[in-house]
Amino acid sequence: MSNIIEETVLETHHWTENLFTLKLTRDPGFRFESGQFAMIGLQVEGKPLMRAYSMASASYEEHLEFLSIKVPNGPLTSRLQHVKPGDKILVNRKTTGTLIADNLLPGGKRLYLLSTGTGLAPFLSIIKDPTVYERFDEIILTHTCRHKAELVYQDLITAGLYENEFFGDLVREKLTYYPSVTREEFKTKGRITDLIRSGKLFADLGKPAFDQETDRIMICGNPHMMNELADYLDELGWDQGSHAGPGHYVIEKAFAEK
Repeated sequence: MSNIIEETVLETHHWTENLFTLKLTRDPGFRFESGQFAMIGLQVEGKPLMRAYSMASASYEEHLEFLSIKVPNGPLTSRLQHVKPGDKILVNRKTTGTLIADNLLPGGKRLYLLSTGTGLAPFLSIIKDPTVYERFDEIILTHTCRHKAELVYQDLITAGLYENEFFGDLVREKLTYYPSVTREEFKTKGRITDLIRSGKLFADLGKPAFDQETDRIMICGNPHMMNELADYLDELGWDQGSHAGPGHYVIEKAFAEK
């Protein structure tokens, strides 16, 4: 049986000229862990045209949700951005990805989720996962974009999750949101790599610098940012986790430059 199934578009939301969200139906047999991704796409000239997208929806939700950029002349996104409710989207049943809790060493008390742009998507799934709040005392989600309008899902992160009847109280107690922008004035301005190296991130949060005894880190977003932070943590003597074995931090290798 083919791993590729058809799902139906339930809803689209265009955040900006460059960012949109797709909400799809979900086959009952489609399974994934928080933080993973799948290949999704469209039938183009009789062939499937597919790309990797992290699930922004929770593993228990009845729909699938994806956050996408609009790439000018992009083979897939130039088409995907125009879909509407009722249209069909191809989804590969096979899910994978390095941004899962089992790829992190046990013992950490504080989980940092460091994202830029659409790298926020897998972390939206993770912060909806009650087991994450059971495992860590604190979860700190950073999201860096060029412009304020690109800081999407703020209502969900700063208020919506608080209303969850099962773990809303834990979200309120444990989740901290730290947005920043790079190209216009904002309460926090700067690349996340610079905010970390300068110590501003930690000063703003009132937290100590990264400590591999207490902190675990997940990184997703711009390939340059992911590689720069991986190099920085390697210099500190941190171990990168993968399916081969857990570490102090993980990056989503599927989206990193080879």
